[in-house]
Amino acid sequence: MAQPATTRQEPGFVQGLGLFDSTMIVIGVMIGSGIFIVSADMSRLVNSPGWMLVAWVLTGVLTIIAALSYGELASMLPHAGGMYVYLREAFSPLWGFLYGWTLFTVIQTGTIAAVSVAFARFLSILFHPVAETNYLIAPIHISQGYAISLSTAQLVAIGVIVVLTWTNTRGLEYGKLVQNLFTSAKTLALAGLILAGLLLGWNSQAVQANFTNMFRLGEFDASLGVAAASTFGLIVALCVSQTGSLFSADSWHDITIIAGEVRNPARNIPLALVLGCSAVIGLYLLANLAYLVVLPLPAIQNAPSDRVATAMLERIFPGYGPPIMAIAIMISTFGCVNSLVLAGARAYYAMAKDRLFFARAGELNAARVPGWALGVQGIWAAVLVLPRTYDPATRQYGNLYSNLLEYVISAALLFYILTIAGVFRLRWKRPDMPRPYKVIGYPVTPALYILAASVVLSILFAYRPTTTWPGLAIVIVGAVVYALVGRKAKIA
Repeated sequence: MAQPATTRQEPGFVQGLGLFDSTMIVIGVMIGSGIFIVSADMSRLVNSPGWMLVAWVLTGVLTIIAALSYGELASMLPHAGGMYVYLREAFSPLWGFLYGWTLFTVIQTGTIAAVSVAFARFLSILFHPVAETNYLIAPIHISQGYAISLSTAQLVAIGVIVVLTWTNTRGLEYGKLVQNLFTSAKTLALAGLILAGLLLGWNSQAVQANFTNMFRLGEFDASLGVAAASTFGLIVALCVSQTGSLFSADSWHDITIIAGEVRNPARNIPLALVLGCSAVIGLYLLANLAYLVVLPLPAIQNAPSDRVATAMLERIFPGYGPPIMAIAIMISTFGCVNSLVLAGARAYYAMAKDRLFFARAGELNAARVPGWALGVQGIWAAVLVLPRTYDPATRQYGNLYSNLLEYVISAALLFYILTIAGVFRLRWKRPDMPRPYKVIGYPVTPALYILAASVVLSILFAYRPTTTWPGLAIVIVGAVVYALVGRKAKIA
């Protein structure tokens, strides 16, 4: 196979994204619905207000260190494709393909499906006919544990995917306009939530309960199978809790996927990564602080349907919490889906150029965006909305994409570790390659991420095997697919 090149250009793209637009994409793709929900499960895992905040700090440190490291790669390789290109150049086309395969099958499309259904779920609070149990097509069982259905909520989710896929096929300006508008709105909404908690919802009883001996070691989630009130148990709980917080802060690197459309990408992408990630992590920490000054820890742990933010607002504005939060999350999730739709198609475009994806995905439409890639991404994301999981014991239906996202967290973390290892690899492999930006604190900074993320990954494999090993299986299937199509690849 030919050696990969690092100089491919994308002459057809419109370089229409400046620093502000790029930062809005970083923020927009990070803030979805997770920050309003996942603190409930995290608090159950660590069972301590102080250590819950530490878990979020750990997420922030990992995310910002990773962003600093990706900045160097983005400045070296400012092409459409992001991590696909970095892994291809640092290691081999196989590793690039495995990431792109996982991105398309689960990571990007599954997240689009998940966030779109989150939009529909919160719309149901305002408009009751939209519900996951209001079926247009009742569940059709394809096995004991799986079914396919079409509810009004699923229909709304598919509608969100269709609308945002269509607007993005109209050109970069349309996608950018939607992005900037909704990211600004949801950032203000999250800031408003924080201010409401800190200024209007201050609960002296909650503050005393949460911040007196806030780092006490209590009983950890029994499913972890480790000794309670032990240092090792705390480490395990903190690492396992990263599944929720890392997911809430994930996709921050999507701006690198659309590098071909960023003006002065060698400067603007590293800056956007650092500014966007720092802003979001700061807001996330403040949001959790707001939860803790309004609600005692048990109220956070037992929030109905894990909707911590809704429970907080209900405490401050009785009777109005659910609709206020519903509007805020709908704005947040709509903007998040737009970011995901906008970015993902550019990775498939880069793969198609290497003959590792459908050939037409490597073409730009009249609006100079990869319209065909956007379409196939939208179709698969919509398909992922339809399957349901079924628990015979409780007779409850779930969503298949939720399982897929859990399965792939470990695989995503593996790709992050490999990509940051690529900083070392390319420093050795191509020392003379121009690097307009170099990672601050090299080699300590990227090495720290690799070490910390490897510990988290190892503990997830050990203590969450049912939701981590299947992620590795998805990657292995990708290797088989590459063995079949890789010989046709053209990396040049």
